[in-house]
Amino acid sequence: AKMEAAAYRGLLEEGLAALGLAADPRGVEAVLRHLELVRVWNERMNLTAITDPQEMVIKHALDAASGMAALGLEPGQRVLDVGTGAGFPGVVWKCLQPGIDLTLLESLQKRCRFLEEVGEAVVRPLSGGAGYQVVWGRAEDFGRKPEHREQYDVVTARAVAEMRVLVEYCLPFVRVGGRFLAMKGPSVGEEILAAEKAVAVLGGRVEEVRQLELPGGGGRRSLVLIRKERPTPKGYPRKAGVPAKNPL
Repeated sequence: AKMEAAAYRGLLEEGLAALGLAADPRGVEAVLRHLELVRVWNERMNLTAITDPQEMVIKHALDAASGMAALGLEPGQRVLDVGTGAGFPGVVWKCLQPGIDLTLLESLQKRCRFLEEVGEAVVRPLSGGAGYQVVWGRAEDFGRKPEHREQYDVVTARAVAEMRVLVEYCLPFVRVGGRFLAMKGPSVGEEILAAEKAVAVLGGRVEEVRQLELPGGGGRRSLVLIRKERPTPKGYPRKAGVPAKNPL
């Protein structure tokens, strides 16, 4: 069944209000269009295990929005979503704050094709398509390229890898003074302790760990905010595959 727009729009608007976010009607429509595209394309390729529309609103859209609420995104900020998959959280952020300059990094080419389609169908009507780039590749390779390294105000990743590995993928992209937001499940304490050395080596400092309960019984989530205080040393990120095999 096609998403019953009115029912899910209400759920999304209430959830955004609960997170303290302004629910601009055009942004809300864009988020729902994105979810609908995910559902349609998911029949051809693996984008998500969550296909119930109500669950998609809660566990994809509102989950993504919770990260945006924690960051306080502003127009003009350069934002990178590493391992974005179906576009969570990045595309949701762009729908709700069209003024950001968003880059989506995804290693599977067919998912990149999907994200290009999202750009045409969802982002273009909203912001003329400006400030939306899809990049096909791996974090370890792109984190060494001068046009990406330490070029972003905000970098995020959701459900990509454990913290030790994730910070090596993501912190090289963050400019000094910028922030990295890791979106994690409820029990993140041990992961953060294990990642302390990696965070320090890569030039970061854990600034805040925020626990929240997603509306509508969506479960507990943890938002880990890391501030970039020093440049990442030249040897990082290590070659593709090495961070995951041999975490810092």
